[in-house]
Amino acid sequence: MKSINKEIFGLAVPNIISNISIPLLSTVDTVLMGHLSAKHIGAVGIGSMVFNFIYWNFGFLRMGTTGLTAHAYGAQQKDQIVNTLVRSSLLAVAIAIMILIFHQPLGRFSSYLLNVSPDQNDMVWTYFTIRICAAPATMMIYGFKGWFFGMQNAIYPLIMTVAVNVLNIVLSAYLVIYLSWDIAGVAWGTVAAQYFGLALAIGLYFMKYRRFNAHIIWHKILQADKVKEFFVLNRDLFLRTVCLTFAFGFFYSQSSKGGELVLAANIILQQFLNWMSYGVDGFAHASESLVGKYKGAQVEGKIKESIKYSFIWGGVLALGYASVYLIFGNQILYLFSSDIDVINFTSDFIIWIGILPLVAFLSYIWDGIYVGLGASRHMRNSMFIALAVYLLSFYFLINYLESHALWLALFIFLAVRALTQYYFYFKKGLTLD
Repeated sequence: MKSINKEIFGLAVPNIISNISIPLLSTVDTVLMGHLSAKHIGAVGIGSMVFNFIYWNFGFLRMGTTGLTAHAYGAQQKDQIVNTLVRSSLLAVAIAIMILIFHQPLGRFSSYLLNVSPDQNDMVWTYFTIRICAAPATMMIYGFKGWFFGMQNAIYPLIMTVAVNVLNIVLSAYLVIYLSWDIAGVAWGTVAAQYFGLALAIGLYFMKYRRFNAHIIWHKILQADKVKEFFVLNRDLFLRTVCLTFAFGFFYSQSSKGGELVLAANIILQQFLNWMSYGVDGFAHASESLVGKYKGAQVEGKIKESIKYSFIWGGVLALGYASVYLIFGNQILYLFSSDIDVINFTSDFIIWIGILPLVAFLSYIWDGIYVGLGASRHMRNSMFIALAVYLLSFYFLINYLESHALWLALFIFLAVRALTQYYFYFKKGLTLD
């Protein structure tokens, strides 16, 4: 049997490479817009956050699919392995249809929550109405990635993510730089790349897993207890993710209230946080797959080893990010903007990007463990508590720290998430579900 560290790195390294390419895409978008104006940085940042506000809420399609597939994989239940993918795909299509039907009120409501300024509204709306066309592909890709992770296959999500993001970057750069499509070019590049990614996912499935098609039995897919388990798990993950999306939406909303300079600075600094989170999430995704597999196989020793070493390696990577940000953060800022006012203002907040990774990685790894254990209810409750503390902290601190209050409140939010997740695990152990 493979050592736990070998299994962790076999899953985590492809995940890290894959995940790092995700913020690279938003970084390139920010760079493309940043050399036009601060207003363009804000518009693409807010436009992306509108989609995060919508799409992140359906991230349960990946997480829930990973956990349930890993359990079935560990227990060698071939019918449940493929049935989970079919259920996830059906739900993804249903959600995408609803998003397309209600995209206008969704977009308007998201813009309202994020305090989009009137002079940015046209650019944000252009970006939104184009990118929404990718909803069916985006939703189904979530399900396929989650299923591949649950099958202990991190290579296929790596292939999908890198291929999609490279195509997206190339198309966006071409459309913005050579065709002068402005913010619409960034949006159309994303739409085309997402549909390519869905076609690639389907092709990869048939290349390696077509044998599971023989185990698709529709009355089992609609089996009441399994459907209930699927929806209860995804309901809790949905509520948890709504809270997480609201937390970052609140961050952008308060940044918008601070003016163009504050918004541009915080959007740039969020890119630093994204780089770290997607890197550490490589180990979180590995823990989802391994903890889920060994829970399905009922091997408690391996579950505990997976948890222990996921924290160790996630912490090492987070420390590396923090060190780089503290030492080279000011130099990295010049990648994002040529506006000296934006750079000077942003540099005053670099300290937060050096501190945050050291606490953030704990909650990210706990998330992976909870997904693997199927502990969606406690995952949801920890987020409820953290969000309440986050909001109370901000409104207390804003009277004393001004712009820094938002970053300290975010630090407290991440710390409370980690502490409450540790508390629930300490009380329940591997019976946490």
